[in-house]
Amino acid sequence: MSLVSYEVKDHIATVRLNRPKMRNALNPEMIVRLADAWASIREDNDVRVAILTGVEGSFCSGADLGELIPLLSGAKEPKDEWGQKIQEDRKLISKALLRDFDTETPVIAAIGGHAIAGGMEILQGCDIRVAIPDVKLGVQEVKWAIVPGGGSTVRMPRQMPYAKAMELLLTGDTISSQEALELGFLNYVVPAEQLMSKAMAIAETIAGNGPLAVKAIRASARACLGLPEKEALRLETKYAMPVLATKDAREGPRAFKEKRKPVYRGE
Repeated sequence: MSLVSYEVKDHIATVRLNRPKMRNALNPEMIVRLADAWASIREDNDVRVAILTGVEGSFCSGADLGELIPLLSGAKEPKDEWGQKIQEDRKLISKALLRDFDTETPVIAAIGGHAIAGGMEILQGCDIRVAIPDVKLGVQEVKWAIVPGGGSTVRMPRQMPYAKAMELLLTGDTISSQEALELGFLNYVVPAEQLMSKAMAIAETIAGNGPLAVKAIRASARACLGLPEKEALRLETKYAMPVLATKDAREGPRAFKEKRKPVYRGE
């Protein structure tokens, strides 16, 4: 299996990180393949929602300190095609971490292991998060004299209480999945055997809704975050009105009236 696998079934894309012996530490190959997976999700109109997870009880321990970080600092030269691609296009890292790249499609994180450093930063780019008990989450870059520049200094203070976010950013400490749930950073904490079924149930619900409405709602919520209310409401209208003119917007109410399941085509 590839270090990052990608499959689509019933409008749901599943992206799996597959380097469990290294706790899915992101090496150059994983960065490139993950960036490619996000691009595929955005380009495929058949994909309505995505799930990001790991294999064998792992999620992501961040960047590979022995491979990726020396490449970025210039301490090492690229040793293969993957390192060469990153050297030629540093934006691939931000793309892989969902920092400067928008899938335009909801992403659900199914967290079956620790999410540290870059792993935690990927979570901040996801929309819905489900984890198992006893996993740790945090950004520890400050302990190694590195800035968590994958979006954490911007997103964490917005996605959890400011004081707690600053504590985690400045100390490099981690929190448990239960504490992350209590802070509102996670949606659910479920037993390990229920992780994928819970994530899939959420994905199936989203995939069954009007895809154009889902994209517009997500885009509006993200674009309006932090804006003054009047400005945000005007922007919301710009996202909402075009959806009303679609075939799906006619199909939804018609199906409700006819007491049947709607058939959405993204038109």
